[in-house]
Amino acid sequence: MGFPKNIHYGWFIVPMGTVTIFVALGLGRFALGMLLPSMGASLDLSYDEMGYISTGNFLGYLLAVLLAGSLVRRLGARLAIAGSLFLVGASMLLVGRAAGFFEVLALYVLTGLGSAGANVPVMGLVSHWFARHLRGRAAGFIVIGSGFAIMFAGLTIPYLNRSLGPEGWRMGWTLLGAMSLGGALLAYLVLRNRPEELGLEPVGGAPPPLPPGHVPSSRADAARFLAHLGAIYFLFGSTYAVFATFIVTTLVRDFGMAEAEAGQFWIWVGGLSLLSGPLFGMLSDRLGRKIGLALPYALQMTSYALVALHPGTGGIYLAIALFGVSAWAVPGIMAAMVGDNLGPERAVKGFGTITLIFGAGQIAGPALAGLIAQANGNFTAAYWMISGLAGLAILLTAALRVQPNT
Repeated sequence: MGFPKNIHYGWFIVPMGTVTIFVALGLGRFALGMLLPSMGASLDLSYDEMGYISTGNFLGYLLAVLLAGSLVRRLGARLAIAGSLFLVGASMLLVGRAAGFFEVLALYVLTGLGSAGANVPVMGLVSHWFARHLRGRAAGFIVIGSGFAIMFAGLTIPYLNRSLGPEGWRMGWTLLGAMSLGGALLAYLVLRNRPEELGLEPVGGAPPPLPPGHVPSSRADAARFLAHLGAIYFLFGSTYAVFATFIVTTLVRDFGMAEAEAGQFWIWVGGLSLLSGPLFGMLSDRLGRKIGLALPYALQMTSYALVALHPGTGGIYLAIALFGVSAWAVPGIMAAMVGDNLGPERAVKGFGTITLIFGAGQIAGPALAGLIAQANGNFTAAYWMISGLAGLAILLTAALRVQPNT
């Protein structure tokens, strides 16, 4: 595939990575928050059933994480990503034709399978295509694909519901599915597994030999590092997933907002989140990964507490702003940190390991929040819960042992 000689092909991998995240996580996962209110009303779904649908998606995600490493070894990242995005698109097309809870649940499990099958390999590509001092920035630009998808869903889904009535959510799923199939084709055409395939070095130059002690000296050291990092990532999964799944439903049912008004808040999340990955990724490149990781957790802890306090419109805007500007910082920094500490060859497996733990958090968070809301009639206690968990993540980050300058 021809490309301008003065632009390193790695900088084509980045926007294609953004498209991959746009589809795999943005459309395949985060658009659910906009679709739940109308789909729930049409299919007569309860709070706990909504939570189980979200949890089913994460169960599929978790299973795919277990298989991602072997899938990449057999097919290469390029084919693994393209095939997974195809599964995301096909399953969402079928959700648009679903007649009840169990059908939606089964299909959304498949969507989760495709989401992880694309997400894990594409984040692993960062360590192959970029030198260490550029990984935070590159990963940060990739993860903002979710923000573009949130903006798209916030603008499009309410319009479809207004235009098509109670069954407008079906066209929403159909549209998202068709776009996802287009993303699968682009991934196949653009992505490459590593720079050596094109006779290139990584952006920023080939990595020098790592100094003694940089890569953990034993499997036990690596396991301890990944377990600690995974615990921090678990807390991100179990907190952000509650917010992303239920914030629109919270604004509609607990705060009495119209769906279109709640959708405007979701658009703000998407727009502000475009800053999150690049901003905190570059901060982590300059100030160290630990500081870069603790800051977004602090902003999110405050955001969740504000929603729990049931503030007025100004307070909601502040909560949305704090979450949005930090929304996708954590995954990008996690990918960079794994590459820094384990090296490019072990990055995909290492990121897959912590993503497995992260996936468990995504399963636990929405399911527990749905049960809490069902018992209390609102989500207030659930937001207090995730605020406390975000605070715990800050403490665990402070105790994390990483290599110098990471």
